[in-house]
Amino acid sequence: MAGDSRVHMDHDMEIGVTPTAVQKLPKHMREAQISTEHTHLIADPVKKPRQRYVQKDGKCNVHHGNVQETYRYLSDLFTTLVDLRWRFSLFIFTLVYVVNWLFFGLLWYIIALIRGDLWHSDEEGWTPCVENLNSFVSAFLFSIETETTIGYGYRVITEKCPEGIILLLIQAILGSIVNAMMVGCMFVKISQPKNRAETLMFSHKAVISVRDNKLCLMFRVGDLRNSHIVEASIRAKLIRSQQTKEGEFIPLNQTDINIGFDTGDDRLFLVSPLIISHEINEKSPFWELSQAQMDKEEFEIVVILEGMVEATGMTCQARSSYLDKEVLWGWRFTPVLSLEKGFYEVDYNSFHDIYETNTPSCSAKELAATLREGQLLPTLSLLTPELPKPYTLEPISTHNPLSKEVNKGEEGEKGGINGSAAALKDQPGLD
Repeated sequence: MAGDSRVHMDHDMEIGVTPTAVQKLPKHMREAQISTEHTHLIADPVKKPRQRYVQKDGKCNVHHGNVQETYRYLSDLFTTLVDLRWRFSLFIFTLVYVVNWLFFGLLWYIIALIRGDLWHSDEEGWTPCVENLNSFVSAFLFSIETETTIGYGYRVITEKCPEGIILLLIQAILGSIVNAMMVGCMFVKISQPKNRAETLMFSHKAVISVRDNKLCLMFRVGDLRNSHIVEASIRAKLIRSQQTKEGEFIPLNQTDINIGFDTGDDRLFLVSPLIISHEINEKSPFWELSQAQMDKEEFEIVVILEGMVEATGMTCQARSSYLDKEVLWGWRFTPVLSLEKGFYEVDYNSFHDIYETNTPSCSAKELAATLREGQLLPTLSLLTPELPKPYTLEPISTHNPLSKEVNKGEEGEKGGINGSAAALKDQPGLD
């Protein structure tokens, strides 16, 4: 075995391939190599699929581990209860009420036990704290009736039980607090605007093509509901790892992608589907990337659409993302808006459709330089100065330099003639 591996290494070194390069290849590619007696071919490394930072449905693919300060969740108990899943929320909702009823039922039972109502309730002339309370089950039922204000009228508290009156006040106050908290949690959880984001659509692909002689990155958004999103705004982030000049590695670095923040185009009137465009200019992270370089890059574009729900006034946020393989170079979106009789119609069957278009494969920087050079040539021809026509000057008489003719010529220059033919003709000594 050692001899075979040594022979294999010598064979690799003869054709200029180091053994370490072979070891770095994936297993399925090492098995797919084709070797002959004279050559040893190595397949090009395949681009690994990138793990999403944000799923297509907007869920963030990040899990928090090794959280030691779990008490922080209890400091914001209301938000913690709202963020729980429905099955846990319903379980806690039921558990809180049952424990509360059992706790106060136990207190009513202890009062009846201490006063002796359980043994003397059948005696004549005996006034119990709570009438018809003779067991723990009856105390539990009385606790439920008190807190829910059902009031069947069979078990009632008497006026000769001060400790029972105090306990009744405490249960009424604490019961109101529990009701407010639990009902509030359920109401907020039901009315959360997360479900509103389900009707906000993002195109499956993002495209790059030319708009007004400039390369643009584009994607499409739409709203399926007739009730609109108020004050809708959109922003985008580029997620990719970066290494600084000092050698520091920053995983999943976030960079802003300008989609109209400086011009106000990020504020949307989302009545019909809109194509969101990012102009690839000097400030864009894609400024120097050509089509070939874009295919080798590993990145993710996260888009975030925010606004207020018109029906409830609550803030809604919808998210989606595009991996590097989901950004297509040289494509455009198919129009979905058509004019019908008296209204505009949106065809959502074509919402994700794209078609191929002629797009230069160079980078936006190279395209801008090419366009500047092409526009500079005709501009230079227009700016070429014309040579003045030659004329001869004869000596001017010095006997009367302030003659009327000369003064007329000076007045003509001050009046705006500036060396015109009429002014020159009036001066003596000029042909």
